[in-house]
Amino acid sequence: MDNSVPENKSPLKFFLLVFLLSIPFWILGAMAGDLTKILPIKLPISALMTFCPLLAATILVYKERKVSGVKELLKRAFDHKKIKDKIWYIPIIFLIPGITLMSYWFMQITGATLPEPQTPLLFAFISFFIFLIAAIGEEVGWSGYAIDPMQNKWGALKASIILGLVWAIWHIIPYSQAHQTPIWILWQSISTVFLRVIIVWIYNNTVKSVFATILFHAMINVSLFMFPNYGSHYNSFVGAIFIILTVVIVVFFWGTKTLARYRYT
Repeated sequence: MDNSVPENKSPLKFFLLVFLLSIPFWILGAMAGDLTKILPIKLPISALMTFCPLLAATILVYKERKVSGVKELLKRAFDHKKIKDKIWYIPIIFLIPGITLMSYWFMQITGATLPEPQTPLLFAFISFFIFLIAAIGEEVGWSGYAIDPMQNKWGALKASIILGLVWAIWHIIPYSQAHQTPIWILWQSISTVFLRVIIVWIYNNTVKSVFATILFHAMINVSLFMFPNYGSHYNSFVGAIFIILTVVIVVFFWGTKTLARYRYT
C-alpha cells in the first residue's frame, strides 16, 4: 500500500481545487500577454499555472495527514529507485522525441514547408531543466495524488482517459492565450488525452514511480519546443495521429485493466 497520500483522497476535490487555483493565472494571462517578450518559446503567462496541481495535492494531503503526509507526497517526485527495470528509461526518455521526429519526417514527406531543425545545445539543456521543474509541479498532483483512486475505481485505461480529459480541458485557456487556432487546440487536446494514457502506462510499469512520469512529461515539452522555430511549425493533427497509434499499440500489448500486463510475458 502507498502510504504517501491519504486513502480517502478525492480526485474530484483535487480537480476542482486545481481549476480554482488556476483562475488567477488565466486572468493574468489575459491581462499581461505572453512570455515571448522574454523567452523565444510560445508560452502565455498562464503557463505558470503548472504548479497548481502540486499545490492542490499538497493542500488536500495536509488536511488529512499534516506535515508528514506532505513530506511523503513530495518525496514521490524523486522516487527513481522504484524503476527497477532500467529498460523503461528507453520509452521514458526517447519515446516522445521519436514520435516528434516521425511527425517532422511525415510533414516533410507530405510536402509541408519546414525550416531545418535548429537545436542550440544550451537552449536544449536549459529548457530540459525548466520543463523538468514544471513537470514536478504537475505530476506530483496528477500522478502522485489523483490517478491511483481513479484506477482502483475504473481501471487503468478508463481512468487515464478521464484524467486526460481533465488535463486537456485545463490547458485550453493557455493554448488560446498562446494564440493557437481552434483546430490546433482541438488536435492538441486529443493528443493530451492520449498522452495521459502513455503516462499511466509508464507509471504502472515502473512500480508507480512519479519520477518516471515527471521525466516523461518533461520530454514531451522539450520535444515540442525542439520542433523548428521553437514549436511554431508543430502540426498538432500529425502529432495526434502518431500518439494515438502509439496508444493503440500499448493497449494491444499491455491490456486495458492495468496497462501493465504484457500479453507475451
